[in-house]
Amino acid sequence: MQIEVISPSKQLFSAEIEMAQFPGVNGSFQVLKNHAPIIALISAGNIRVRKNDGKEEDIAVKGGVVEVQNNKILVLAE
Repeated sequence: MQIEVISPSKQLFSAEIEMAQFPGVNGSFQVLKNHAPIIALISAGNIRVRKNDGKEEDIAVKGGVVEVQNNKILVLAE
């Protein structure tokens, strides 16, 4: 599954991943391969991703919107 995290000024992160965990406004939520399509607001915090090699990485955001569709995740972050 592909994730792309972009801010108004630049691309913050892009990779093939196994899992992404987001700081949702109503609590954290996780996205795995073949997740149903969703658009959700995220709050300030860290997006945690597990890359295909098993390594985990955190991406700090101040909030934004996440869209999941067809094993592609697009995050428009502040």
